[in-house]
Amino acid sequence: MSLGTIQSRLTAACAKAGRAPASVRLIAVSKVQPLERVVAVLDEGHRLFGENYVQEAQGKWPDLRARFGAVQVHMIGPLQTNKAKVAVDLFDAIHTLDRMSLAEKLAKLAQARGASPDLFVQVNTGAEPQKAGILPDETDAFVARCRAMDLPVQGLMCIPPEGEDAVPHFAMLAQMAARNGLAGLSMGMSSDFEAAIAHGATHVRVGSAIFGARAYGTPLPA
Repeated sequence: MSLGTIQSRLTAACAKAGRAPASVRLIAVSKVQPLERVVAVLDEGHRLFGENYVQEAQGKWPDLRARFGAVQVHMIGPLQTNKAKVAVDLFDAIHTLDRMSLAEKLAKLAQARGASPDLFVQVNTGAEPQKAGILPDETDAFVARCRAMDLPVQGLMCIPPEGEDAVPHFAMLAQMAARNGLAGLSMGMSSDFEAAIAHGATHVRVGSAIFGARAYGTPLPA
């Protein structure tokens, strides 16, 4: 597939849902992709990317931003608390705020810096024990506590359970966001982003369908 194909599918999904294409932001997930593939997508004019690993992003994006200008990079992978200081300087948004210890660390950093990346609370909509995220019945209270710390929570994020119909999870996330007055919905990936758009996604995360299959080698540090 390609960037153009995904953009066309996004536009068609928006039209079907009666939404403006500009209401959905396409995050090109560039984790573990060869640099030449990332540069090719930048050369096509795309300017919003997602990364899973702080160290990988730190080694890649400062130079690319200097070369290509106004590029936004979002953190979409698990964030270790001890990497938070680097992350807030590197990323424009963090989609994986998933525990109170991280919220407290981000709040301290925001106070010290006078600024913070946009934040999305990750919700474990399937209540999967092996998966990060706030449980659905704890999300309202967690959002309230984050707001009490003046954290700029813009929305919610979810990764539906593998092998399950994603639609009920998208609908659940949209209901929770609306209940909490949050406009942002980070949901939908290569296989299901059209369904996510139908349920209000504002950010969809698409990787290999744009860049090609990833070639994983030595595991990268977070």
